Amino acid sequence: MDIPQEKFDRVKKEAEEFYRSIGEVYCPYLKNKVSFNAKGLEHIKFKERGKARVVTDQYIRLKLLKLAPIIISASHTLQEYFETKKFEKVNANSRWQYKVVEVVYYGFVAIINQARIKIIIKQVDGGNKFFWSLIPFWKNDKRNSENKKILHAGDLESN
Repeated sequence: MDIPQEKFDRVKKEAEEFYRSIGEVYCPYLKNKVSFNAKGLEHIKFKERGKARVVTDQYIRLKLLKLAPIIISASHTLQEYFETKKFEKVNANSRWQYKVVEVVYYGFVAIINQARIKIIIKQVDGGNKFFWSLIPFWKNDKRNSENKKILHAGDLESN
């Protein structure tokens, strides 16, 4: 799927403005607020530090971003939970450094407007929970030797 640059830029600008306006959203399952900080928006646009996601991947995630606060505020059931220890950039003694810390990921799945979406919330070292990622569930359609990503929608028998 080729996305014209001006269309991508418009969607990106609108999504960034919306994201910055969210602040925090209460999650009934977590019985706590989830913040929408810069880390989550960066993760939507970059796979890892300095490695941008492909444009189509960014575009789809940015288009669906407006659903994230809706899903979080309506989530009463946890679908995924993952605990690990990993290197994270943390502020220790008034300076930023990478340390191995406990990281917890919470996953919530919802189907809205025929789109199945997973929202990931992250908690680092027992700190505040924050929006981390939005993952659209798609499959690869390999008709005519083209490898296109399509969202799961419509006929569940053939998807």
